[in-house]
Amino acid sequence: MNRKRLLELADQITGVQPSGRRSLIAIAGAPASGKSHLARDLVEELNSRGAGAVNVPMDGFHLDNALLEARGLLPRKGAPETFDAMGFIHAMGRLKTEEEVILPTFDRGRDLSVAGAIAIGPKDRIAVVEGNYLCFAEAPWNRLAELWDLSCYLDIPEAILLERLVRRWVNHDHTPEEAEARARGNDLANARRIAGAVGKVDRVF
Repeated sequence: MNRKRLLELADQITGVQPSGRRSLIAIAGAPASGKSHLARDLVEELNSRGAGAVNVPMDGFHLDNALLEARGLLPRKGAPETFDAMGFIHAMGRLKTEEEVILPTFDRGRDLSVAGAIAIGPKDRIAVVEGNYLCFAEAPWNRLAELWDLSCYLDIPEAILLERLVRRWVNHDHTPEEAEARARGNDLANARRIAGAVGKVDRVF
């Protein structure tokens, strides 16, 4: 996102009246759509204004690889059913109402979730939440819609997603051939599923 649009979005977020203890801002989109970069840049901009923003990634709610393997889901890691959806929904409800919430994060290098890694406290007045399924219309993810004070969806062409995904997997020690096979076989399937079931969103980029 260019600087002008980032500043416009930050302006809009600072004008949001939170419906709970803090504002919950959703940044949703397909794998490699730029969610984490936008969330990081937004938090940096908001905090430069003294807004008290914090980045909350959904990826900490990945199911563990051992559990995915036992369920025959490891090759589909990243699909909706490979996350603890109800745990995430419950955590977002707590984030809206409770003074302090401790959340997990995801270690991409080790390919696993790390519990108790993110502390959200009373000084955190804006939670910028980023993840694939934040605006997903399928149950149970559609329960999230009522929690967001502002929701954004990144609509990125598939060709750009593929280029970024291949580069991501090459950077994680895949050969170019392995990287493209993984991107086409799993990530793009998830991207199409997300694009086919986008729920109510406030902003599309």
